Amino acid sequence: MDESNHWYGHSRILSGYCGLLDDTPKRIQGFLQHGWNYLHGFPPNDRWCSPGYPRFIWSDVLRRRGWSMGRRGHYLIGAPWIYLLHQEPDLGWIPEAERRGTIWYPFHGWEKSSVHGDHAKLAAEIREVEQGPVTVCLYWLEFANPAIRQAYRSAGFRVICHGERGSRWDGNGRDFLRGQLTELRRHRRAASNRLGSALFYGASVGCDIAVYGDPMQYEDERPEYGGTARRMRLWPELHGVEVDRALAAEVARRELGYDYQATPEELVRMFGWKRVGVA
Repeated sequence: MDESNHWYGHSRILSGYCGLLDDTPKRIQGFLQHGWNYLHGFPPNDRWCSPGYPRFIWSDVLRRRGWSMGRRGHYLIGAPWIYLLHQEPDLGWIPEAERRGTIWYPFHGWEKSSVHGDHAKLAAEIREVEQGPVTVCLYWLEFANPAIRQAYRSAGFRVICHGERGSRWDGNGRDFLRGQLTELRRHRRAASNRLGSALFYGASVGCDIAVYGDPMQYEDERPEYGGTARRMRLWPELHGVEVDRALAAEVARRELGYDYQATPEELVRMFGWKRVGVA
């Protein structure tokens, strides 16, 4: 229904889980949470979510926050990531003893808002903290900026991009999460200057995680989120250069909604899909 339902290959992953052919991403009758969110699963300016249509969210805490803020019609299904892991238990897997280095995700902007921060300064801090090889993964907008790429390459880091998030009508994002899964499973650590989806994904596949460095800022960051102070208050144990692996994995399971993974038949009914062309 909404373009964001198809970002990062989410609709394709979910339709594959349901055993439906992958010729065209399926139209979901409702709004799918597309990234980890500590508000109510959607942006503060979420009035584009048509009243009366369901909101498919990752975790119960988001449902409760949404309810308290006047949002209704929540369906708990967990993150598309957990459905990918269900389908691809071995994708990119290597023995733990062979995993090396850190994959680092600098906080990024998006098509309508850029991020302000000193990438060269952040690269220097990463170099000081991390032991072993470092891969810096940039969002496609930052990756397209030669100065930002050079800030990390000049520190000796491998610089990559998982690709564009895509849309329903192009294939740019269809393998985004598969590529991310492969990269995470080859690294020992996953780190960022802000707590976010990538770190929870990393913790779910056995990475140690870390959050440190200048958190950077959107040029028009919404006050409803509460900023860095709120993230530190809610998840102090997940910040720092060393985080307890078992604790991070436990929090990741909760934030990604493992307990709410739906069956294929449940998803087909909730999304308004028809079993035509079953794989």
